[in-house]
Amino acid sequence: MRSPGRPTVNGREVQRWFWTRIAEGLSTEDAAVACGVSPPVGSRWFREGGGMPPMPLAAPSGRYLSFAEREEIALLKAQQLGVCEIAERIGRSPSTISRELRRNAATRSGGLEYRASVAQWHAERRARRPKVAKLAVNDQLRDYVQERLSGAVTDAEGRPIPGPNVPWKGRRHGRRKDRQWGTAWSPEQTSHRLRIDFPEDESMRISHEAIYQALYIQGLGALDRELTACLRTGRALRVPRARTRGRGKKFVTPEVSLSARPAEVADRIVPGHWEGDLIIGLEASAIGTLVERTTRFTMLLHLPRMDNHGLTAPVKNGPPLAGHGATAVRDAIAMQLATLPEQLRRSLTWDQGSEMSQHTRLRDETGLAIFFCDPHSPWQRGTNENTNGLLRQYFPKGTDLARHSITDLEAIAATLNNRPRKTLGWKTPAEALNNHLDSAQQTGVATTP
Repeated sequence: MRSPGRPTVNGREVQRWFWTRIAEGLSTEDAAVACGVSPPVGSRWFREGGGMPPMPLAAPSGRYLSFAEREEIALLKAQQLGVCEIAERIGRSPSTISRELRRNAATRSGGLEYRASVAQWHAERRARRPKVAKLAVNDQLRDYVQERLSGAVTDAEGRPIPGPNVPWKGRRHGRRKDRQWGTAWSPEQTSHRLRIDFPEDESMRISHEAIYQALYIQGLGALDRELTACLRTGRALRVPRARTRGRGKKFVTPEVSLSARPAEVADRIVPGHWEGDLIIGLEASAIGTLVERTTRFTMLLHLPRMDNHGLTAPVKNGPPLAGHGATAVRDAIAMQLATLPEQLRRSLTWDQGSEMSQHTRLRDETGLAIFFCDPHSPWQRGTNENTNGLLRQYFPKGTDLARHSITDLEAIAATLNNRPRKTLGWKTPAEALNNHLDSAQQTGVATTP
């Protein structure tokens, strides 16, 4: 039998190992190095697969010879051992070894030489079962899916509105960029709607996962990759779940996670536990907010821009010229907390923003215990989120927050702190805080010998 071509260097077993490492959360480059291929090869595999493994990750059953077994067969065959002895050595039937040596031998030299890599390539080529994608053979189904993804947006009279002209660049849209307009049904909505629109036609059925595969995996010949721009995320590549679980900041350790926060914080009985965040305005201007959980007392952090903002390009790994870098936020918090008595400096809960990367130094300087919420969990700072919503009345989105002075921020904070709150029995936050301080002072005087 004449060999039809050169054996592949990296077979399915290596690719399966690569995609397993990707599923564990490794980067593309690290996964490639772990399975013994170059980073450019791993990047090509990831791009061609659209971030999705084009093969099952489960290892093949023991019914078939593995590459390791074929290597063992090649070594034993080179030692001039017979078929029965090779079969006994590797624990296989003699007929299996005989058939393997005959069917998967290398024939390019004109003989029947056995090499493990060539045998593995022959076996993988013979085991391929090409299956045509359902969307590639069913024109009606494909047109239905494409219409729900990229159909035109129309007005009340049915006239199409094209929207902005966004050329396809093969990558995800950037921040604050125009998006392509379309019907933009999700694959899940499209899949379930088929049962309603075609209740009697079983050929008009497809799972949402099959639609994603048709979009992302090259070579299926079903849907153009450009249609990924119509998805709500707009991702040109799919992101493995393990990578999304590892997106927390490096400085957030289990010791400062929300689960390590004392139970008394959740009870809202003892004052001195704060929640903090930044509100962002035009051109990356920002104001810091601190809210006490028990009394809802609010303090605002003045974060002015640095002198060279807008005049010079930012320096890599340098301080953010917008004024809300880690050093600026740390100093502003320390300055505000210095005005409070010690019993009101117990803990601070923040999100995982990089502006709190110097939390260890802030804790050492102020004695304040600092904890971080889980990623994408703003409800874990509900008091602060509610206060930020109130502050937007004075600092609307899209306005320049750097124009406000310290006096302005103190005035707005005083306005909120002297506004009666339903959750405080219509007392003001300032009154509630003073009551706690007076109670603590009286208790301390009574217990003094």
